[in-house]
Amino acid sequence: MGRKGVCCCCAALRPRYKRLVDNIFPEDPKDGLVKADMEKLTFYAVSAPEKLDRIGAYLAERLTRDVARHRYGYVLIAMEALDQLLMACHSQSIKPFVESFLHMVAKLLESGEPKLQVLGTNSFVKFANIEEDTPSYHRRYDFFVSRFSAMCHSRDPDPEVQNEIRIAGIRGIQGVVRKAVNDELRATIWEPQHMDKIVPSLLFNMQKIEDIDSRIGPPSSPTVGVKEENPSVLAENCFRELLGRATYGNMNNAVRPVFAHLDHHRLWDPNEFAVSCFKIIMYSIQAQYSHHVIQEILGHLDVRKRDSPRVRAGIIQVLLEAVAIAAKGSIGPTVLEVFNTLLKHLRISVDFELGDRRSSCESTTLSISSKESDERIVQNAIIQTIGFFGSNLPDYQRSEIMMFIMSKVPVLGTTSQSLDPSNLGDLGTRRIQIMLLRSLLMVTSGYKATTISNALPAPFLDPLLSPSLMEDSELRQLVLEILHNLIDRHDNRAKLRGIRIIPDVSDLKIKRDKISRQDVSFMKKHGQQLYRHIYLGCKEEDNVQKNFELLFTSLALTTIELANEEVVIDLVRLAIALQDIAIINEDNLPMFNRCGVMALVAAYLNFLSQMIAVPAFCQHVSKVIETRSVEAAYFLPETIFKDKSNLPKSLEKDETDLFFLTNKIAESLGGSGYNVERLSVPYVPQVTDEDRLSRRKSIVDTVSLQVDILSGCSIEDKVDNTEEITFEALKKAIDNNGLEEQEKEKRRLVIEKFQKAPFEEIAAQCETKANLLHDRLAQILELTIRPPPSPSGAMTMTAGHPHYHSVPVYEMKFPDLCVY
Repeated sequence: MGRKGVCCCCAALRPRYKRLVDNIFPEDPKDGLVKADMEKLTFYAVSAPEKLDRIGAYLAERLTRDVARHRYGYVLIAMEALDQLLMACHSQSIKPFVESFLHMVAKLLESGEPKLQVLGTNSFVKFANIEEDTPSYHRRYDFFVSRFSAMCHSRDPDPEVQNEIRIAGIRGIQGVVRKAVNDELRATIWEPQHMDKIVPSLLFNMQKIEDIDSRIGPPSSPTVGVKEENPSVLAENCFRELLGRATYGNMNNAVRPVFAHLDHHRLWDPNEFAVSCFKIIMYSIQAQYSHHVIQEILGHLDVRKRDSPRVRAGIIQVLLEAVAIAAKGSIGPTVLEVFNTLLKHLRISVDFELGDRRSSCESTTLSISSKESDERIVQNAIIQTIGFFGSNLPDYQRSEIMMFIMSKVPVLGTTSQSLDPSNLGDLGTRRIQIMLLRSLLMVTSGYKATTISNALPAPFLDPLLSPSLMEDSELRQLVLEILHNLIDRHDNRAKLRGIRIIPDVSDLKIKRDKISRQDVSFMKKHGQQLYRHIYLGCKEEDNVQKNFELLFTSLALTTIELANEEVVIDLVRLAIALQDIAIINEDNLPMFNRCGVMALVAAYLNFLSQMIAVPAFCQHVSKVIETRSVEAAYFLPETIFKDKSNLPKSLEKDETDLFFLTNKIAESLGGSGYNVERLSVPYVPQVTDEDRLSRRKSIVDTVSLQVDILSGCSIEDKVDNTEEITFEALKKAIDNNGLEEQEKEKRRLVIEKFQKAPFEEIAAQCETKANLLHDRLAQILELTIRPPPSPSGAMTMTAGHPHYHSVPVYEMKFPDLCVY
C-alpha cells in the first residue's frame, strides 16, 4: 500500500504528474508539505512546462474536494505548493496554470472561513507581484474586485477577525490594481463598475483612522508593522498608489466615486474627512492632471447647488484645499472656469440669503437667521477660495482675473457683463458688490506690477473708481484697499498704518524708486481720476475713522510711488480743496466729518512736506500744527479720532492761523524751484457721465456753482420747466446792475485762465461744462436772443448796430464756450 491507502499497482498506472502531486501531501496534514517530493514536482514542472496546466488542474481538483470536506490542513498544503510552482515557473506555458490557480483562489475567497479568505488573498498578492512575459487577452478580475471590496466592509462580530479580513481585502485590491495596471490590458480596471467598488471600499477603511492630520501632506512611508495592523493606513497607501497610477483618460473615473461616497455618508458637513481625502488625491496624482480634479469638484458643486449652505460650504472648502495644492503646479485651462463657477455660486448664495430674509419678515423664526448665517459661511468660503487661487497665479494670469472679477461687479451703466442684480434689489446689489470687491482685494494682495499702468489699466480703473461704488462706507473702504494693494510696490503700507502726525518721516525708512516715464504718463492720463475719487470720498457723510485712515494712506502712497514735481503741485491743490470742503461746508457735513477732513489734510501735508524736504514748506506746516495743538486740537488726528465729544460748535473762517494757506505754500515751493502757477487755480474734480445717471448725490450739483463763476451768462428768457433747474442757478450768479462790466471782467478771467492754466485743468472744466449743457444746447440756440436792457449811459446793441454780427449768438450768451 502506498501513501494515503493507494495500492502500489494502482499508483504505478496513474500519470506521473498525479503521482508527484499526491506525494507532496503527508499522511498527517500537521506534518506540512513534503519538501523532498515538492522539489521533485518543481523539477518536473520546470522540465516539462507543457504539463503545468494538468498539474494545476489536478491541484485545483484536490483543493476543491478538501475545501468541501473542511480538510483545511490539506488546503494549506495545496496552496503552498501552488505558490511555489507559480514562483518557480516562468514561461508562456504558465498561462493555463494561472487559470487553475485563480480558480483555486476564488474557491478560497468564496468560503466563509476567514483563514481561507486570508490564505487566498495572500496567494493572489504573490501572484500579482509576478511579471508575466506576455499579456493575457482574456483574463479578467471582476470577481476578485467584487470579492475583495466586500471583504473591506467585513462586519464580523470578532474585532480581530474583522480587522484581519479587512486588511486582506485591502491587500487584495492593491494586488488587483498592481496586476491590472502592469498588464497591457490595464484599462479594464479603470472602468466605472470597478472603480465604484474599489474607491468606496478604500475610503470606508480610511474613515476609521484616528488621527486625520496624519494623512495630510505628501505620501508617507509607514513601517511594515503599521501597514499590516492598521486597515486605515493600508487603505490610504493603496488609495495613493491607485491615484498615482491613474492617467489622463481614467482620472475622472477614479475621482467620481469619492463624491458618491462623501454624499452617501454625508461627510461634507463636517468636512474634515473630505478635505483630507482631496489632499491625498492632489498630492498623489500627477501634477499635470490637477485641473481634472478641480473640474470634478466644480461640477459636483453645481450638482449640489440646492443643498444646505453647510454642504455647499464644505464642498467649497475642499475646492480651496485642492486649489491651494494645484496652484503650486499646473492649473491647466480651468482658471476662468473656477472663477466663473464660484462667482455664479456667490450670486446664488446671496439670492438664497435675501430669500430667507424676505421669509423672515413674514414669519420670524430662529431657523431663518441660522440659514442667513450659514449663507454667510458659504460666501466667505467662496471669497477665500477666489482670493487664494488668484493670489497664487502668475502675474499675467492674475491681471486677467482682476479684470474678469471687476467685469462682474454690478456698476451703473455696465450691466452687460456683471452678475445680474435685477432680481436682488438695492440690498442684493450691495451684497454682490461687497463680496466681489472682497474677492478682488484678496486677488490683488501681493501683486507687484512693474508699472502702475499694468496694475491699473483703464478698463479696470474706470469701474473701480465708479461713483456706483461710493454709495456705501464699506464699499469705499474696499476700493481704497484694492488701490493700496496695486499702488504699493515697495511694501510701505504697513509703515503708514493709522492716520497721525508723523514727527520724523525718515524714521519710517520709506522705500521708493525714481518715478518712471510710464508712471508719469499714467498720472497725466488718470491722475485726475485718483484725485477725484479721494476728493469725493472725503465728502461722504457716513465716513468713519477707517475711511479717513485709508484716504490718508492713499495720498501717502501716491506721493511715494507716483509723485514728481507736477504731481506734488496737484496733491497740494487737492489738499487745499479738501480743507475748503471743511471750512466752507457747502455739503452740510457733520462737525465730526469736517474736523476729520481737517485732520486728514494736516496729517498728509505734514507727510508731504517731509517727503519733498522743502524747509519753508515744512516750517509752515509745523507752525499750523503747533497752533492747532494749542487752540484747536480737534483739527488733529490724535484728538478727533479718539475724543469725539470735544467738537466745536462752528468753524470760523477768519482763523487763518489754523489753516494751511495757499500763498504761503506757493511762496515756499516757488523758492525751491517748483512751478507754482497752478496753485492759484482751485482744484475742480472731473464730472463723468455716470455722475449724471447715478442715484447718489451727483457731483454735478457741486461743480455747477464753479461753472457759474467761470461762465458768463445773460439769460432772461423764459425757458421750459425742464430747463429751470440749470438756468435758475445761472441767473442767481448774475447781478443785473453793471451787467456789461461783469461780462467783460468774467471774459478777462476766462482768457487769463486759458492762458495760464495747464491743459489737464482746462480739459477737466471744459468737460464739466460740456456735460452740463450738452442736452440743452440745441434748444438754447433756437431761442430768440434779446439783448439785455442796458443801464443808463451804456450802449444797447440792435440789429442795425455795425458790430452786431461780429459776435456769434452763443458767444453773447456763453462767452466761456468760445475758442479764443
